[in-house]
Amino acid sequence: MTDPTQTDPQQTPSTPADAAPAPAAPQATATITLEHQREAYALLGPQDANLRRMRELTKAKLIARGETISVSGDAAEVTRAERMVRDALDVVRSGGELTPDSLLRSARLSDEGRSLAAETQVTGLSLPRGLKPKTPGQKEYLEKVEKSDITFGVGPAGTGKTYLAVAMAVQALKNRKVKRIILTRPAVEAGEKLGFLPGDLQAKIDPYLRPLYDALQDMLDQEKFESYLTSGVIEIAPLAFMRGRTLNDAFIILDEAQNTTGEQMKMFLTRMGYSSKVVVTGDVTQIDLPRHITSGLAISKRVLGNIEGIAWHEFTDVDVVRHPLVGRIIKAYEAAEDAEEDRRAARRGEFASIPEDDRDR
Repeated sequence: MTDPTQTDPQQTPSTPADAAPAPAAPQATATITLEHQREAYALLGPQDANLRRMRELTKAKLIARGETISVSGDAAEVTRAERMVRDALDVVRSGGELTPDSLLRSARLSDEGRSLAAETQVTGLSLPRGLKPKTPGQKEYLEKVEKSDITFGVGPAGTGKTYLAVAMAVQALKNRKVKRIILTRPAVEAGEKLGFLPGDLQAKIDPYLRPLYDALQDMLDQEKFESYLTSGVIEIAPLAFMRGRTLNDAFIILDEAQNTTGEQMKMFLTRMGYSSKVVVTGDVTQIDLPRHITSGLAISKRVLGNIEGIAWHEFTDVDVVRHPLVGRIIKAYEAAEDAEEDRRAARRGEFASIPEDDRDR
């Protein structure tokens, strides 16, 4: 007699009638038409580099044929991918530069219902060689430089703070808003000794000023650049050369300002004359001064932070427009420095970045 409580090992359990397979996600397609081949090249990038990045950023299927991009797959992903591609196309059509890195920013903003094209479009302002801001932070910085007599641009390497300031200076010169451009940096030794460099004083300081030369040469024809240097329309000099002068009708840029002392910063800012504009750039995480000297950039924030006519703009790793690894490197160093500061504070019996609610736990 068979025990009704035992199950025949040969018997396959029946599937309940209500356990139907999950319905497939609704599928969708979308088509984006480009105006001409040049637009397709600008959108897809050299050797389709931008197209590959867009494929990495979505689960939808992207196919580019001629001047058409087809999007297919899950309906929600197709909507998201189409929004990202159209935003990227708006960047191209507004004259902006599209790169795999800017596509990542576009995708992030698109997910928040925002547009990279809209948030980097500067109205009423043109820059040399069709240069456009690549991040919302860069756009805000340019607007502050345009509106303010003195602007401090502070942030990590690769955010374009110096390059964009030079672009604004060149444009102001072209528009005859100023009669000359003055670019200066403190010649502070970052692990090197000036005395060991070959040549006369000018040859020794030129390496410190090279980034400023490079930026200008990107925006001016070589012949015009050399003519401006010879005639004094453009002056590139160490900060010490600014002492005792009054700078009228000039666009003046102080780069690497974190390496100024408090006295040097005060000296520089008081050189400003009539019809002049000043931009100060720096990164307080890269101070090369001796440990016992406080950076003039840090002091100026405390002393001048609330003065009308002076604008402050702080860049973040989100604004880094170099290789994507640069942003990650910056964040890693910031985290390590925060942890080290916490350890030092703990040794002093103080609290650094530990939230108050966590201190008694």
